[in-house]
Parts: sequence; structure tokens; C-alpha cells
Amino acid sequence: MKEKARNLRRNQTDAELALWQLLRAKRMKGLKFRRQHPIPPYIVDFICTERKLIIEEDGGQHANAVEYDQKRTTFLESKDYTVIRFWNNKILSNIEGVYEVLLKHLEKPIPSTQRGEG
Repeated sequence: MKEKARNLRRNQTDAELALWQLLRAKRMKGLKFRRQHPIPPYIVDFICTERKLIIEEDGGQHANAVEYDQKRTTFLESKDYTVIRFWNNKILSNIEGVYEVLLKHLEKPIPSTQRGEG
């Protein structure tokens, strides 16, 4: 799974590259994001483990994978992650809007279940 994640990092789509430019080097509120991070049995596009936030970018193939994506999201949410999805075309045509959505989400308090509290 680690090798597959490495290959995905080496072969990013244009949308992934654009989104990574926003997230890398702690540019989003000083938070560290990772790309193509394994959470078995899945590899997520981007993750901030500190905030338990997963960002998925969806291309055209996801229009035919709604059930799979929902199963995947349900699994990740069962692990106390929040999953946000953006379509590739939105990332490429409105990166500022994507940035604003992410900032608003990161300004929300972390739910107590995600902080490890009871």
C-alpha cells in the first residue's frame, strides 16, 4: 500500500497539484497536510491528522462511483475523520473558492470525539 501511495504522489493530476500548492508547507493555518496517505484499505488524497480532516478530489470517474465513494466516506467517518470532496473542475476553475471553503472548515472547533474526549 505504501508503494501505491508513493506512485500516486509521483503521478498527481493537475487538480491534485493545484490543491497541494494550497496545503503544502503548512500554508493552511499552520497545519500539516499529507498527500496520498494510506488509511487501510484506502489511500486518501489529502489528510490533516491533527484536525482529522480528509480532502478528496474527484474526477469524472467518480460520477460513476457514487456508491463506492459513499462506502469509503462512511468508513472514514467511522474512524472520526471529516471528509470534504471537491470536483477537479472546481479546483482548477475556482481555487480561491476551494481555499475559502477549507479555511471556513478549519475555523470550526474540533468535535470532542475527534479530540479523544468522551
